[in-house]
Amino acid sequence: MAFVKFHQPCNDCGSSDAVGVNDDNSAWCFSCNKHFKNYGTTEVQQPDTVTDFEVYQRNSKMEQSSSHYNTEPASFNELTDRKISLATAKKFGVKSTMVNGKIDKHYYPYYNGHEFAGTKIRKPNKDFAWTGSPKEVGLFGENLFKAGGKFITLTEGECDAMAAYELMGSKWPAVSIKSGAQGGVRDVKDNLEYLESFDSVVINFDSDKVGKEAAHAIAKLLTPGKAKIMTLPVDYKDANDMLRQGRHALYVSSFWDAKVYTPSGVLNLSDQLGAYQKLRTEKKTAIPYPWQGLNKKLEGMRAGELVTLTGGTGLGKSSVTREIEHWLINNTEDNVGVVALEENWSRTAEGIMAVEANAKLHLDSVKSTFTDDQLDQCFKKVFMGENEGRVWIHAHHGVNNLDDIFSKLRYMIIGLDCKWIVVDHLHMLVLSTLENDERKAIDGIMHRLRTMVEETGCGMILVSHLRRVEGNRGHENGIETGLSHLRGSQSIAQLSDCVIALERNQQSEDEIEASTTKVRVLKSRYTGDVGVACSLLYDGTTGRLRELDEHGANEFHGDII
Repeated sequence: MAFVKFHQPCNDCGSSDAVGVNDDNSAWCFSCNKHFKNYGTTEVQQPDTVTDFEVYQRNSKMEQSSSHYNTEPASFNELTDRKISLATAKKFGVKSTMVNGKIDKHYYPYYNGHEFAGTKIRKPNKDFAWTGSPKEVGLFGENLFKAGGKFITLTEGECDAMAAYELMGSKWPAVSIKSGAQGGVRDVKDNLEYLESFDSVVINFDSDKVGKEAAHAIAKLLTPGKAKIMTLPVDYKDANDMLRQGRHALYVSSFWDAKVYTPSGVLNLSDQLGAYQKLRTEKKTAIPYPWQGLNKKLEGMRAGELVTLTGGTGLGKSSVTREIEHWLINNTEDNVGVVALEENWSRTAEGIMAVEANAKLHLDSVKSTFTDDQLDQCFKKVFMGENEGRVWIHAHHGVNNLDDIFSKLRYMIIGLDCKWIVVDHLHMLVLSTLENDERKAIDGIMHRLRTMVEETGCGMILVSHLRRVEGNRGHENGIETGLSHLRGSQSIAQLSDCVIALERNQQSEDEIEASTTKVRVLKSRYTGDVGVACSLLYDGTTGRLRELDEHGANEFHGDII
């Protein structure tokens, strides 16, 4: 007696696909463990054939049920065709089928986190098939090795990952991309946060041209100094080739000799005319600011630049930031990432929605004037529809670790293709460090942010605080701001491409003056034009900022709903 049909419904427990039917029409439900003597085959549509995955899945389930159902051929075996030991196959959860005493097919399990998500099946002719969705899975072997540690080996194929693990004495993590060299960049982008958690990522791809090119492309995605490219001896194609020939010691030597990937950065200009001719026709991605006065001073905001927005407490940094975030979403087709460290993701989302709704949605008294449907429609207009998948927010859940935040930033930029990033704010990043010296902490953070912007080409807007000034008047009284007022370190000014300060006398008895913010450019590396750019009038009813023209009249750039 043997199973012939699978994934049938159980009328007893209600499962839609847990029943396997035997050739004598008896059946077994793997969900409720009920045995049926005469399963009603006329009640459901039965598949005509059994897929490879059903063989694999049936075998896995039968190991957990009665030994009465242990006749399935797919099982843990030494992968003799690849010289991979039984212990390693079991470690990685790889089963196989046998034909005439020889290995026929491999079944590579893939996971989404720690949940089984699908199987990649290797057939004898090196054809591959998938069950489940390959889009939902991580790296092969990722579920076995927790994030963090000194080394992880990244290979081009599943058998190479198992071979690398075995060659290194089964001591170091080894994983594989799922799509081969051609899809390696996408696979690494999807799993960048996991790989970035290790001190070193040793890339051991095939020694052919395609493998070498893919290894260099992937190395560029990782933090500089983290990627090491392994070069195998000339007679060996990959890790599994070395395992089959028993070259353990030679592989270990090659592993430790792997060189840190360093992109070439020294050029002889006499060889660069063609490159210069191409580059001079390219322009940096730039879009205008929401306010014309800033555009006259700065000629818009550009990708590849770090802009610092600063101002005293309560002078409108959050309002300006919300306006810019909403502007980027509505006036570009680029992905936008927001890291707001003083609030949860829903407050950030609602702040951007408030600009769209032209209303102070953070106030319950105002929000209650909107119906649930109106709020849903506002959410959909800003974050869904044409903007589907474009806006990404860091959900920190109150836990902020500096390295984790930078890992998230890198993932947003490279993995999620965010061209514009807003970080609010610098001094929350400082609190995430273990550094007791604020200046040193800021220096380190600013250098990391500057490097990230240069390396990835993203446009980044960083919110920063001002230090307290001596004297009877502070920033809340509208004193003029200078670069020396930036709190903590000169590196904020030095490493920023542009510094924009907000000034307002919030204590003024004149209502208009108390609600008007001067926008002053303190530094502009691109144009060199500094000074007051414009004035923004805060509307206490709507929460919006309106630009005043030179004569004090209101200008408003943007739609109101």
